[in-house]
Amino acid sequence: MRILINMFAAPFSFPIMWTELAIASWETIWHRTALMVTGECSPAEYERMVAEKMKAVYQSGMAMAAGKDAEDVLRPFHKHATANAKRLRK
Repeated sequence: MRILINMFAAPFSFPIMWTELAIASWETIWHRTALMVTGECSPAEYERMVAEKMKAVYQSGMAMAAGKDAEDVLRPFHKHATANAKRLRK
């Protein structure tokens, strides 16, 4: 049964990644905005906001330049956004 599930997962991976990215981004923006409004946003968090986007843009650009598929191009943004949402949720 596992092989059957994996066989059909591939066509849906990009829309699922895109949806997860959107939800994680909104959640991260919500948490960071709350930190800023309350004055609890650390300098490290401000730095992370810029550095992670620069890194994701670079990695995504490299994937695009190498002719990778859409999932590989989106993956750096997905990775950072979902990790941030999880970290800030605590």
